[in-house]
Amino acid sequence: MPLGLLALAIGAFGIGLTEFVIMGLLPEVAADFGVTEATAGWLISGYALAVVVGALGITAATVRLPRKPVLLGLVVLFIVGNALTAVAPDYGTALAGRIIAALCHGAFFGIGSVVATGLVEPAKKARAIAIMFTGLTTANVLGVPFGTFLGQQLGWRSTFWAISIIGVIAFLGILLLVPSSGEGEVQVSLRRELSAFRSGQVWLSLVVTVLGFGGMFGAFTYIAYTLTGVSGFAASAVPWLLVLFGAGLVVGNWAGGRLADRSIDGTIVAFLGALTVVLVAFGLLAGSPVATAIILPLMGGFGFGTVPGLQSRIMNYAGGAPTLASGANIGAFNVGNALGAWAGGLGIAAGLGYTSPIWIGAAFTVVALAVMIVAAVLAVRTRPDSADAAPVDTTALAAAH
Repeated sequence: MPLGLLALAIGAFGIGLTEFVIMGLLPEVAADFGVTEATAGWLISGYALAVVVGALGITAATVRLPRKPVLLGLVVLFIVGNALTAVAPDYGTALAGRIIAALCHGAFFGIGSVVATGLVEPAKKARAIAIMFTGLTTANVLGVPFGTFLGQQLGWRSTFWAISIIGVIAFLGILLLVPSSGEGEVQVSLRRELSAFRSGQVWLSLVVTVLGFGGMFGAFTYIAYTLTGVSGFAASAVPWLLVLFGAGLVVGNWAGGRLADRSIDGTIVAFLGALTVVLVAFGLLAGSPVATAIILPLMGGFGFGTVPGLQSRIMNYAGGAPTLASGANIGAFNVGNALGAWAGGLGIAAGLGYTSPIWIGAAFTVVALAVMIVAAVLAVRTRPDSADAAPVDTTALAAAH
């Protein structure tokens, strides 16, 4: 494994920790600033919206620049945002710090995915993306519980200081381990990057990303209410059950990366189909603690197992202009998160109970599966050597190393 992938994974770990650890610290943050929990919740939703802006805006603004310096600049932005949150004297400053940190999120994963594929041979592209995203999944399994514990013991600000230190480590890792651009790199322009969106397959991939992740996170957003209000678990058991979900993310990410290198479209279809079955089973069996404990890692595994394939697919169909399309797909994941959470909330507000987000999520994944099947069929009909087998244009990716 190229050591540059390890450096990218450390950066992904820090970013994943920044995004998710705040959920367990909201009560402490709200109490410190004297705001309601609903107001404090904007530290989460504001972050998600900023991710989408950064994924498109910053990626578009930096497409002509060498990728390694851009990644380093993004990590600096990440460090500054988290440090500002840690020292924030008021809620507004903390929100500003969260937004600054979020701006690097989508661009880092978008550009980092292109860099990661440039560090390995074409047959291992999806696996390289999966290695980078391992940092994000590990953040959910190990980082979030530890970060929450640290914040509860030493104050929530200590968690963001720790995240800032992780950012410094990631900066040094990328500086020392990710190769610089070579002399023969292809000149990239914004117009060329925008040309990727002429591909219908790029748009179909984005739709699948939004709906597929919307389905999983629609169910996951309200999982604490489901576990305590339907499954009958004590509130103290919820963090440990979420570790099961996080373990599923890690395994699914690893398996999805390996399988997608064999067949991208086949892997995505299979995982979305399996996720649909798992969500339907969860909706039917949520009242059983044993069944729920078994289903949680499966939901995380099949849901996140689509990520390497979807990221690799959109880069393949973007051809020689993968950077902006890659960033757009990261934005699409966050749009899916927000859409799923919103739709699940509507179900609860309508009095349909705490299993309604699960059923709504299952409906999302059914549509995502249908769109993906259509995309795969069209790919075969329009081009026999479809992107399911075709490698990314390695000439265009020369800029990654």
